[in-house]
Amino acid sequence: MTTNGRRIAAVGAIAALSVGVLSACGGAGNSGGSSSSANKGTLYYLTATSAKPEHLDPQRVYIGRDITNLSRLAYRQLVTFPDTSDVTAGTKPVPDLATDTGTSSNGAKTWKFTLKDGVKWQDGKPITCDDLKYGASRVFAQSVIPGGPNYLVSYLDVPTNKDGTSIYAGPYDKTAANKAGQAAFDKAITCSGNTITYNFKKPWPDFPLAIAALHMMDPYRQDKDQGDKSNYQVFSDGPYELQGTWNENTGGTFVRNPNYDKSTDSTDIRKALPNKIVFQVGSTTETISDRLIADSGNDQNAVTDRSVPPTRYSQLKGSVNDRLATVESPYIDYLAVNVKHITNPMVRQALYEATNQQGWIDAGGGSRSYKPAHSLVAPSVVGYKANPAFDAPESGDVNKAKQLLQQAGVKTPYPINFMYEKTDTADKQAAVLKSQWEQAGFKVTLTGIDADNYYTTIEKPSNNGDLYWAGWGADWPSAITVTPPLFDGRVNLTKDSTNSDYGQYNDPAFNKLVDQAQNAASLDAQTTALQAADAQLGKDYAYIPLENQIFNLLRGSNVTGYTNTPASNGYPDLGGINVK
Repeated sequence: MTTNGRRIAAVGAIAALSVGVLSACGGAGNSGGSSSSANKGTLYYLTATSAKPEHLDPQRVYIGRDITNLSRLAYRQLVTFPDTSDVTAGTKPVPDLATDTGTSSNGAKTWKFTLKDGVKWQDGKPITCDDLKYGASRVFAQSVIPGGPNYLVSYLDVPTNKDGTSIYAGPYDKTAANKAGQAAFDKAITCSGNTITYNFKKPWPDFPLAIAALHMMDPYRQDKDQGDKSNYQVFSDGPYELQGTWNENTGGTFVRNPNYDKSTDSTDIRKALPNKIVFQVGSTTETISDRLIADSGNDQNAVTDRSVPPTRYSQLKGSVNDRLATVESPYIDYLAVNVKHITNPMVRQALYEATNQQGWIDAGGGSRSYKPAHSLVAPSVVGYKANPAFDAPESGDVNKAKQLLQQAGVKTPYPINFMYEKTDTADKQAAVLKSQWEQAGFKVTLTGIDADNYYTTIEKPSNNGDLYWAGWGADWPSAITVTPPLFDGRVNLTKDSTNSDYGQYNDPAFNKLVDQAQNAASLDAQTTALQAADAQLGKDYAYIPLENQIFNLLRGSNVTGYTNTPASNGYPDLGGINVK
């Protein structure tokens, strides 16, 4: 999951796993006081135009904030994460639509779940096993409804074509060419009454975590499916339903779902306290912070996903500071090195040695905004291990970088083009990096690109960048959702796109370790392989870690029961929030 509003799905925030047991360790947000169990008025959720949701379709939504919000309000899952700040319980899936957390067999290649009786859609019709199966089928329709997580395509026991793509094209393709694919899908996922069975081609020991962390396995009613036109449609099976329609640029309002039966749910997941939740999309992060600092009118009943910018830190004192939650997020910012352009690993190492990590942090707001990172994997994710390659001082080592460039035998100053997502703060941070890189013997061009075009630009293989800023967090509490999706060139690199492998890295030794991890029958074996894979990336200097983001989130003075939980990816958890 990226950190700019695309593919942000982490629940890898805070977790430690072992075979058969899911546990966690890490930090959570500040409490907003006790929560009244009485149903109250209207809660407002403020976000900036630059962070507007791209998708509300369950099989497409891939932003951690939106995944959690929809989980608490409208979309129930077979299993989900509870609303708790307890870091052990917070990343252990609990039953939601299912009667339990699933049963595995065949070396974790087969999983079974049984639907609860009495669970309904917002129109009162029952949720069926076929709805679950149809929802899963939509994951394969990447050409019609792109943008969502596609792990199921890799794992489900459906054959692939010679180019590695699935022979199944999803439920919209009614051509004869898709008949074999449909038959294979129907064999891989089967229904018997209320029991659904998933058959995978390789072990998936943490499948319940994937279900809880994402919405790709959610039920979907076939008669409500309009393909791409369903992008902002919400058909609820949770305590709230969308009133009218969602406006991409202004937001929408969720009101109570009259056909929701709370007896089939748990208050450990959803207390559903406010009578109405109004999502307001618009404005800027600075304006939202100013409104919450002022704390007047409806803003007294508001929460936000926007972290207070450094320019407002001086105002975080007294009663304002009492309404602030400081949360270590699951997101790591890093620099992806284009190994097709910078082919000499000694030059890549020199670039790392010359990187002023502390200067980047200081220019971005200091320790209130970031913690130094020593791996692409967040410290809170299972199996975290500082990458041994990244042992330079956090302020960099210019002399060592100079020596490496000399040993590499390259002409200096060595030219590099650094591409980054342009903001006022990022401009300052990039300037700090440029200054020290040039001291070490590089000639640096800074290319700031606006947020709307940034990822589409750096994903083009023909772009002229040598180094790219990026951010990522685990899709669920495992490094299997970090290093492979970012650096496995086999699944990322095409003639038209790098996808998430911005530096076009495709190394056989790394790929072999990924295969070991993906075929491991236990989480311990998977972790060992993933640690070795990250070490290989460090050996090749395929990336340079920067920092672990810290959220500084304000709320209005009338908000009660406020928490930032492992389940909410560090954002406000709407499962228990209320207003006075």
